[in-house]
Amino acid sequence: MTDLASPGAALRPRSAPRLRRLGDVALSLLIAAAVWLPCLHLFFRREPAEHRPSGALSQGGRALLAHQLSLWEDTGAKDATLARMRATNAEWDFMGRTFLVLGLANAALRDPGAEARHLAVMDRVVDETLALERERGMLHFMMPYAAGRPFVQQPARSLFVDGEIALMLGARALVSRRADHEAELDARVAEMRARMERSPVLSAESYPDECWTFCNTLALGAMRMSDALRGEQRGLELGRRWLAVARARLVDPRTGLLVSSYTHGGRILDGPEGSSLWLVAHALLLIDPDFARDQYARARRELGADLVGFGWAREWPRSWSGPEDVDSGPIVPVVGASAGSSGLALLGAAAFGDAPYLGALLTSLDFAAFPIREGDRLRYAASNQVGDAALLHALSSGPLWQRIAAAGGAP
Repeated sequence: MTDLASPGAALRPRSAPRLRRLGDVALSLLIAAAVWLPCLHLFFRREPAEHRPSGALSQGGRALLAHQLSLWEDTGAKDATLARMRATNAEWDFMGRTFLVLGLANAALRDPGAEARHLAVMDRVVDETLALERERGMLHFMMPYAAGRPFVQQPARSLFVDGEIALMLGARALVSRRADHEAELDARVAEMRARMERSPVLSAESYPDECWTFCNTLALGAMRMSDALRGEQRGLELGRRWLAVARARLVDPRTGLLVSSYTHGGRILDGPEGSSLWLVAHALLLIDPDFARDQYARARRELGADLVGFGWAREWPRSWSGPEDVDSGPIVPVVGASAGSSGLALLGAAAFGDAPYLGALLTSLDFAAFPIREGDRLRYAASNQVGDAALLHALSSGPLWQRIAAAGGAP
């Protein structure tokens, strides 16, 4: 009787039905989740042909293009948008220009009837970028630590700035030639080539004693544009030598992926990073398509992920992890999804014809990045101008790289 009269004994009979009800609710929730989670992506799934290597842009690509054009055709809106990005990272302002010009070049090659409008905006972007560099110097487009110590090679220049300006100039010229832009391109290519040749690993600095695979492969891409314009293969020859050195000294032995950064002398600073690798593989299609495809396949295996119709990409392989930074963007716990890597994985998937992964990435984008549609225009609330421009480049990619390979000698 004493035991039955205790508070615990009195509560047990009444709590048992409640626990059973809670168990039934939990079981029902688990069953519901098992049913609706695999179907959730259907509400956000994008059309299978979202990226086409040639021909007209997809509906999503056209909407992104319309927003980017309207932004640069409205000086006030453009200035406010770029100022917001620069408050976080001046590099985003610069890279947004590069991705936009590449996207506009692809769009112009896809639709010759719209070439005049696309060229007008490309010229506005390129000419303003050159003017800002002349007036404020290369540091205007770089993170503050660029001024913290001297560059190894003097006088100081950044391959990040030179390479992406050269890309813009080359892309514009491959749509329609313009003499002053081509003269500037020739000068940039000559400077980049000379600096890369003076390095033990054929790489020039982007920041003081920091060489980035991202920047060096984009510089090689600009040189391949010069090849196409000049009917030469000097860029291809340097690219092949750079790749031979990279295979020997700049590949992570555990994953076979190219590392992301290293010193002027070739000491590795950071291992493989998704925010570099997807674009690096895309650029290397102009140098060695087989190696580029191998890097994409390894990155897809080490960094890419998809589940129940949603796709994302990690910033680092599981064998190496770096700090969360402006390149990686926020890292989602548990799954390790990186905004920076996932965004550029869209370019990788498009460039290498990986339609299932591209579809899964776009599904995640529409689910998590909050698309804003205004008439015929599209932007993403969780993104910014550089993110949307990178997506435009991804969904428009193909024609520009095809023209380079055809005119500059297929690698």
